[in-house]
Amino acid sequence: MSQSTVVGFSGNITRPSKTFAFVDHIARDIAAATGLAALSYDIEDLGPSLLQARRASDLDDGAHRILSVIVEADILVVGSPTYKGSYSGLFKHFFDLVDPAALRGKPVLLTATGGGERHALIAEHSLRPLFGFFEAFTLPTAIYATDRDFAEGRLTSEPILRRVAQAVGEAATVIGRRAPLAIAAE
Repeated sequence: MSQSTVVGFSGNITRPSKTFAFVDHIARDIAAATGLAALSYDIEDLGPSLLQARRASDLDDGAHRILSVIVEADILVVGSPTYKGSYSGLFKHFFDLVDPAALRGKPVLLTATGGGERHALIAEHSLRPLFGFFEAFTLPTAIYATDRDFAEGRLTSEPILRRVAQAVGEAATVIGRRAPLAIAAE
């Protein structure tokens, strides 16, 4: 990949998707703050070869290209809708195909969406351990949004937008594109 990128990847399996909109929103905010290019993908973009793949080499050319873009990204924004208290199975299956060393040290911003507050810890209890396995550098601020944080498919919640801004500041600092944000005392 020739240009530095922030890549969003959403574990949703339907379109349109709040999770994809959420991940893409954050990836574009990071890109705007850092001057990087932004790309976002979801499970649907991987196509049918994902379903039968047992290793990365089993993916078709399009899915393999997306895997390469993700591995080569300067920073990842990952997100999954919450299914039965965890990330989607196809999201996990995709990351099962990634070489265990491929994401070592890569900054990763964790996000998730769900129908209500009862799944708010999905990022901490499911996503953070997954990316810990890869020895990725997960950013301190993870973001969870519920259905009521969106209107017409767009993120509208002021508290969640503030948390996004905090995470974007962390991302920009980690990749060395902006000075750290000063967080005002409440």
